Amino acid sequence: MKPFCNGVSRLRARLCGHRAGIPATHTIPNTGKRALLGLLLLTLSPVASAAAQERRPVYFVDGYHGGIYGHYPVEWKTRFIVDELEAHPEWRIGLEIEPETWDTVALRTPADYARFKRIAADPRVEFTNPTYAQPYCYNISGESIIRQFAYGIRKIRSHFPDVEFVTYSVEEPCFTSSLPQILRLFGFKYASLKCPNTCWGGYTAPYGGELVNWTAPDGTSILTSPRYACEELQPNSVWQTTAWGNETPYIEACIRQDIAHPVGMCYQDAGWRYGPWIGSGDSIRNNSIYVTWREYFERISEGRTTDDYRFPQEDMHVSLMWGSQVMQRIAREVRRAENSLSTAEKMGAIANLSNGYLYKQGDMDEAWRTLMLAQHHDSWIVPYNGLHGKGTWADHIHRWTAATDSICAGIVAAAEGSLAAAGNGRKEFGIRVCNTLGTPRREVVRAALPEGFDAEGAVVRDIHGKKVGSVLTTSDGTKSLLFEAEVPAFGYTTYTVREGRPQKGAQTAPHAATEGRIVVENDMYRLEIDPARGGIVTSLVAKHLGGREYADAGSDYALGELRGHFYEEGRFRSSTETPAEVSVLCDNDLEKRIRIRGAIASHPFTETITLRKGDRKIDFDLRIDWKHNVGIGEFAQKDAFNKNRRAFYDSRYKLNIYFPVALDAPELYKDAPFDVCKSRLKDTRFSTWDNIKHDILLHWADLAERDGGYGLALLTDHTTSYIYGGGSPLGLTVQYSGGGLWGRDYPIDRPTHIRFAVAAHDGTWDEAGVHEESLRWNEPLLCDAGNTAAGSASLIDVAGSGYELSAAYPQEGSVIVRLFNASGDETPQTVRFGFPVSKIEEIDLNGRTTGSCDAAVRDGETEVRVAMPRFGLKTFRLTK
Repeated sequence: MKPFCNGVSRLRARLCGHRAGIPATHTIPNTGKRALLGLLLLTLSPVASAAAQERRPVYFVDGYHGGIYGHYPVEWKTRFIVDELEAHPEWRIGLEIEPETWDTVALRTPADYARFKRIAADPRVEFTNPTYAQPYCYNISGESIIRQFAYGIRKIRSHFPDVEFVTYSVEEPCFTSSLPQILRLFGFKYASLKCPNTCWGGYTAPYGGELVNWTAPDGTSILTSPRYACEELQPNSVWQTTAWGNETPYIEACIRQDIAHPVGMCYQDAGWRYGPWIGSGDSIRNNSIYVTWREYFERISEGRTTDDYRFPQEDMHVSLMWGSQVMQRIAREVRRAENSLSTAEKMGAIANLSNGYLYKQGDMDEAWRTLMLAQHHDSWIVPYNGLHGKGTWADHIHRWTAATDSICAGIVAAAEGSLAAAGNGRKEFGIRVCNTLGTPRREVVRAALPEGFDAEGAVVRDIHGKKVGSVLTTSDGTKSLLFEAEVPAFGYTTYTVREGRPQKGAQTAPHAATEGRIVVENDMYRLEIDPARGGIVTSLVAKHLGGREYADAGSDYALGELRGHFYEEGRFRSSTETPAEVSVLCDNDLEKRIRIRGAIASHPFTETITLRKGDRKIDFDLRIDWKHNVGIGEFAQKDAFNKNRRAFYDSRYKLNIYFPVALDAPELYKDAPFDVCKSRLKDTRFSTWDNIKHDILLHWADLAERDGGYGLALLTDHTTSYIYGGGSPLGLTVQYSGGGLWGRDYPIDRPTHIRFAVAAHDGTWDEAGVHEESLRWNEPLLCDAGNTAAGSASLIDVAGSGYELSAAYPQEGSVIVRLFNASGDETPQTVRFGFPVSKIEEIDLNGRTTGSCDAAVRDGETEVRVAMPRFGLKTFRLTK
């Protein structure tokens, strides 16, 4: 047992260190110190239970977490690790160190690097999280998670080629439901769902005993040490479970649960100057035995179990500063960069398959690198912390994602340009429309016009010479052409535009007014908007569903209403309190666009609503121009550092935009990385750290009637939170302002700007294609005007299979194609490739061949039958 004074130092380091996200000048209030020191006197008592000592041995996994971005003192840390391992032969460590760290270590402390390199593959050392930037996982795309592992493993092996990746274990709650499948495809054998000592942002649900088969939605399992059912949240703490130090109460709880080989865990911050965490030699707490996770699974535990834990996404009990402006900016920037990368890679594949075009792999690698750094968990939980003396994490994220976007824009432009030769751009030009999804699309697109082109009477024709209806629009002095494009799966088509006589009848009749209300309708919807009540939607009729009314007239809330608790005023405020001005910006057969200018608690907002021909989605663009910082939330949080109850938890008090819909007993579904979760929550209300609920909206949430009737999907342009249940309709978090994690103030310092969409449908989310609707919204059709493009092509077609084309990119003379079974069944499905293929290999995520596919070639095209379970992944290498 370490002396009490050393325990106090550790606690101080835990509370005041860099990783806790607290500025160096932060001090703990005296009341907090007294409470924490009182807890320490209890938890570090040297009196151990005789039962714990005599009945069974106990084990402990120690290690370090951090890196060059998340804190790793390069000048001494590597040497310290090696010295401590040499001084304590019984010690074992797991390492969760950012892979890029080793570049810096090798450069700045080469002697220490050489010493560590000699022991990197020693059985006493295990690398347990090779992701490039230690992302939370639950808040980013599934494809991003795969790249985090792929790039991280490659980087680590460039330094330590003999290192094996066997167990996944982390210090923070960096988990998501689909991880077992991803881990197994990378060759991992084991995992741990524990994160006992850094639960500021949340924790996993308690479940099971010594071992479970953590099972992903597709059925893939990985042997796992869970957060035991008896592993409680530490009393008087807001960051720990009881497994953090193998203290007597935890060991006794494990014995009562009949856990044969109890194991605790603590991954120390790499900035801490501590060796063995719970003592060494004869002073190890409760005679614990240090082990690596691999050693524990293979030499200590039974190594198998019949307990299959089908880990639902809602067992991630996690919460960040959803609704704060800094969090919104980060989430929107990361989402935009994710979409940019997906589009750029796929466009590169389309151009490569069409004409051999290749982007520079170094450029693509750098684009992924900067996105991955922006996905670092510290990016999201300590956005206001300084980083490398060059601004805050939020500042770096803005620069990183901007770099990703810039690189991707260059790749897309080059790929588009490679597909066509220049046209004359005056009397006639071409518009090439590209589709990066694996299914055909028919959507309204907007194409910029070349300079000097007389577009007043422009005539648009498809590749067959058939005339296509079009509309000339002007926005901010820039002319563009709207038309309905029909584009094959993963490919492109060409439209020709010629000057002609001005068209007549392009504009439809102006909007109508009904009892002072504005009516806007197209072929899909009829909206009735009430300016007197802040521009709310009083009627939403889905014409494509037989005239179904979606607005719930009997609700206490209004569809499109902004409502939140302004705690400085001590009351809720609503956008319905102030009349709004409604203007029609665009009104034609192809697009209807209106602008609502209103106010919430005197702060002006502008909302633009867009409807397009044939599109189930209604787009919303919301901007609030705050006059000054104002408090929004449950109450004025004075100190959120160590308080169990926190103002930023209960989303009922945040500013939300609400969607009360007239549905009969609907159930809520929400997507997660490579998963869709049916919510089991009665409501999303929680106000304390020890009662966190999963209220996270990644890409979409869907309300659907239980009998397979009607539904409404809500899509968002950033990861955020939502509200639902307990008398509240579905609501999207728009704004929180006030005290947050570690007592930091999260103010309003600029306008709030978000985008979202709703889509009315019938059937369940999978029957209605909600996931595919989200893909279309995130990866819009690409228009490149001013060139005479060559014909039309469909290069990969998964239509009708329920599969998503998760990734497609050229690699060393081949093309890598990854499919995700988002909504299909397990029976074999046909995938078509619009080019001859000499070989199709199934590969794992390390690139190793795991099987081959029989393909049928007809008329220069290739067909293959693919079978995988719902939410399954398969990756193929195609040799042309």
